[in-house]
Amino acid sequence: MADYDLAIIGGGLNGVSLARDAAGRGLRVILFEQGDLGGAASSATPHLIHGDLSVLERRGFWRVRRALAERKIWLATAPHLVRPMRFVIPAHSDERPPWLVRTGLLLYDRLADRGGLPSSATIDITHHPVGNALKRPFGMAFEYSDCVVDDSRLAVLTALDAAERGSVIRTGARCVRADRTDIWRLAVVDRGHRHAVTSRALANAAGAWTSSVVETVLRLPLPRTGAVQISQIVVRRLFESDNVYVFQNSDGRLIFASPYERDFTLIGTVSHSFKGDPAIVAMPAADVSYLCEAASRYFRERVEPTDVVRTLSGVNLVQESARGRDGGMAFDARRRKAPLLTMFGGDVTTMRLRAERAVTRLTPFYPMSPPWTAGAALPGGDFAWQRFDDEVDAARDRWRFLSDAQARRLVAAYGSRLSAVLGDAKGRDELGPAFGPELTGAEVRYLMTSEWARFPDDILWRRSKLGLTMPPADRDALAAFMATSDVNGPRRTG
Repeated sequence: MADYDLAIIGGGLNGVSLARDAAGRGLRVILFEQGDLGGAASSATPHLIHGDLSVLERRGFWRVRRALAERKIWLATAPHLVRPMRFVIPAHSDERPPWLVRTGLLLYDRLADRGGLPSSATIDITHHPVGNALKRPFGMAFEYSDCVVDDSRLAVLTALDAAERGSVIRTGARCVRADRTDIWRLAVVDRGHRHAVTSRALANAAGAWTSSVVETVLRLPLPRTGAVQISQIVVRRLFESDNVYVFQNSDGRLIFASPYERDFTLIGTVSHSFKGDPAIVAMPAADVSYLCEAASRYFRERVEPTDVVRTLSGVNLVQESARGRDGGMAFDARRRKAPLLTMFGGDVTTMRLRAERAVTRLTPFYPMSPPWTAGAALPGGDFAWQRFDDEVDAARDRWRFLSDAQARRLVAAYGSRLSAVLGDAKGRDELGPAFGPELTGAEVRYLMTSEWARFPDDILWRRSKLGLTMPPADRDALAAFMATSDVNGPRRTG
């Protein structure tokens, strides 16, 4: 008998979604991630949960409808991570005519079950706060509803839910060989130690490394795929309104400018084909200039490359024959050969649905319960999205030493499980050493023991984005604290 029913290579959004879905259906699951959960392209998405207006423009009506249905599910199951916002498209005389944009948004409304989100509208931005940051010629804009998401925390909390349902999650573990008979026999190097693991099925969800796994680990013919690099820039906050701007660029692309971590603005995206090592992907200077110029067409204050405080880049695998589709999936279940599932690409909005469909492909091989993730909240997400501010108020009432900004960050990260981080503390001095104005020893210990954080970057850039504001001296102190903490990490059985 094999050790597990399903082994998964890769701890990005696809891999953790597979682990969560399969564990919830009763399968014995183990996941191997060579680095950190959500550590590559899964932390460099456009940070949007949306139907994608560009797909609507290409007449992908069914795909937009499906994504908007997922948007409603995410609002219900992850209200701390997924936040509704009003998106604003300024009308530009050189771009799409206003009647076309308005018609598209009316169709967008019709395709969505908005779930309490307001419908689209036309606004006069000469008398509206969203116009304050824009150049004066813009007088009309179109407003609609969509959502933003913390992608890297979504990956971590999906893994946490999978673990709580029985999955074994091993970070810092690399599968180096997989032999296929009626079961899979895997050789895994786990933090310097070699182990053998057997599984009845294997899922290759290694993201940009999918082809490398196929070639070197599985030793199978390479799939026909290509790689695409997606990049964004972070600059200081350019506007005060709590909106996402959608700019029509001169080449027809839509560029988003979103509020980011209170004091910053996220501008993206730009994408192009990629060749090279996805572990060392970097944003070219030409891409930085492109996004700066696109934003400067609209913002009153010009955005220069020297204003960029951070770049975000990741590499996604795409099918060469179908670049416009939502990811790729292949299923191989030949006679007397253990099943092999390959899953790559796709956006964050439909990750849950992709995993659900992929795990369903295994139903002829295992007795399992029906799909379930559409109605189950992620850890900390057991409240209505409309009550987010109430959760913040409740946190401030219980932990009176928190400022409003601190409470919002913590609720957005941990939701109703904030007590697992702060406990019964009556003051910040009870939470251990401070690293910068917000991070405490108690939060660091929680992330190490419960959320697989091993290194400072795991906390500063994926469990949070506090690396944007933390001084170098505090980063050094955090590294020393983590190196000397007597923490074993999440329970790792199997």
